[in-house]
Amino acid sequence: MGQYVDVGPVHMWYETRGRGVPLLLMHGDLDMNAAWGNQVDALAKHFQVFAPERRGQGHTPDVDAPLSYRVMADDTVGFVEKVVGSPVHLVGWSGGAILGLMVALARPDLVRRLVLVGGNVDTSAYVPGFERMTRLPADSPDYEALRVLYGAVSPDGPDHWPVIFAKMMELWRTEPHIPLADLAGVRARTLLVVGDDDLVTLEHTAAMYRAIHDAELAVVPGTSHLAPMEKPDLVNHLLLDFLRLDAVPTLLPVRRAAAPVHA
Repeated sequence: MGQYVDVGPVHMWYETRGRGVPLLLMHGDLDMNAAWGNQVDALAKHFQVFAPERRGQGHTPDVDAPLSYRVMADDTVGFVEKVVGSPVHLVGWSGGAILGLMVALARPDLVRRLVLVGGNVDTSAYVPGFERMTRLPADSPDYEALRVLYGAVSPDGPDHWPVIFAKMMELWRTEPHIPLADLAGVRARTLLVVGDDDLVTLEHTAAMYRAIHDAELAVVPGTSHLAPMEKPDLVNHLLLDFLRLDAVPTLLPVRRAAAPVHA
């Protein structure tokens, strides 16, 4: 069962499942926490899972204000402080991964381990042709599935879809712009997950991987930007392996080799 909590101006809806170390699931843009349906049961066997829905998305009403990743990252910090009350493992998907990274940079004290699924730090990350998706009208068939889901649960009603859609398209055209050099400030152990046919290019994901100290990288074969839906068992295995176990000492380290000692 879901419930509401007021986080600043946001009347935020969330669900929680399981017991143990808290784990925060952050859904993608224009989506809701139901997108994690293939992951929640597996994760809740080992963690207390918190799955909030962001302003203007899912069951959470919109706020009469511009939309930005920074303001949603601040909402996320407020949620962790008010509802969870302790540091969390943070697993973000797509736009949720952008927020997870921003939270980890701004408030490293709140993030235990960080998983970024199909995330990016700049608008240049997307494959050629993605920009067209940000220019489509709100009633485009390309967004029909998301539009139907929104209309079924949003407290703002289906007539509000064009408003939140316009905000999100503007966001996608203009954000994020996080300098790669800033990623050196991530202190949480980090796993990057990307589909081998993702909307975010492998080159961009590799650049993020190299910029985050000791980050780990998983490319899920035969999947798109929706890897957690397309190969849930494999993605769940990757998540649980990373979140439950410590890093192993590798036998032939290159990137993680100790710096040579000079006399």
